[in-house]
Amino acid sequence: MGELRHGERPRARDIGIHLGILRPGRFNAITDVAGVMVGHVTLMEGEGPLIPGSGPVRTGVTAILPHGGNLYREKVPAGAFVLNGFGKSTGFIQVNEVGNLEAPIMLTNTLNVPLVADAVIEWTLLNNPDIGIRTGTFSPVVGEVHDGFLNDIQGRHVRKEHVFQAIANARSGPVEEGSVGGGTGSSCMGFKGGIGTASRVLSESLGGYTVGVLVQTNVDGLLTINGAPVGREMGKYPFSQHFPYSIPEPQHPNGSLMVVVATDAPLDQRQLERMAKRVELGLARTGFYSSNASGDFFLAFSVAGRVPHGADRPLESRVVSNDSMSPLFLATVEATEEAVVNSVLRATTVVGRDGNVREAIDIEELLRILRKYNALEWDRTLPPWGGPAISG
Repeated sequence: MGELRHGERPRARDIGIHLGILRPGRFNAITDVAGVMVGHVTLMEGEGPLIPGSGPVRTGVTAILPHGGNLYREKVPAGAFVLNGFGKSTGFIQVNEVGNLEAPIMLTNTLNVPLVADAVIEWTLLNNPDIGIRTGTFSPVVGEVHDGFLNDIQGRHVRKEHVFQAIANARSGPVEEGSVGGGTGSSCMGFKGGIGTASRVLSESLGGYTVGVLVQTNVDGLLTINGAPVGREMGKYPFSQHFPYSIPEPQHPNGSLMVVVATDAPLDQRQLERMAKRVELGLARTGFYSSNASGDFFLAFSVAGRVPHGADRPLESRVVSNDSMSPLFLATVEATEEAVVNSVLRATTVVGRDGNVREAIDIEELLRILRKYNALEWDRTLPPWGGPAISG
């Protein structure tokens, strides 16, 4: 069991939830991929009745940086996949068209996407004053979830200074999870959701590569953890609280789900798009089913082989063979599943506008259910974090 500070909510492995067979990285986070950094700005202000445009505020913004240099000058290979296009994200089409990423990835709420994109444009112009004059333009990448159940979403409270600060806050190492940044006002399968992350490291015989995943969860579904029907046991069903065999009572679940995958494996756009597609398999393990109003956008990038501005390929153009992709696919599936679980476990209860409440999952009740289904285990055969990686 991991060491928790007083009052701190656990991650999956802190309470004996071991998902999959591959070894996590040192921090079990997307930042285990060398150079990747994450920063948040969390906005929680006011309480009581909703006053559109004024509050209460339960939102924020999260920044993911593939490296600490100038991303416009040193782009990284990237690929994207959209499972369900009911979303307002921006920049994903160009990622697949040109095969690279040239700005920080930002996660926020639905109606804030244009303002956040505008702030990223201004931030990038400050660092690259020749854009649009002596060289081409660029495409910001902004993902979103609908946090209006808890947040005054019409207020679009994430401003330029918050975007700049989230980028400035970006750090490697442990990543803050739960009700923070872009996950401040989000929900996940009837519980409080938010930001979650996890990683997997392949053995040297499989390349020794690291895969890290960060999720922003705000979706409907029947929460499943390590095969145990947690949502069913806790009475958190999609559509209706009546189970089983009832006619669903439409509740028009809204949301979206953003997933960012990072790796140090040398991959091109096509291979990274293939990795992004495997995200949905990890999500399915958690009970996610991609509802009508869930915008499900996945993006994968590689830090191996930067693409200089104006170049048509990375400095290092060697890529992993297709026959070597399967371990990377498995790592993506496992890290995605664990990142979703971490987003729920780490989230705290949030009371939002009009007194709307999204409760954090009850850890003691969760443990009871996991024991009931033999889904809670301590794997004593593996070395501590930082030890040698294993493969399945």
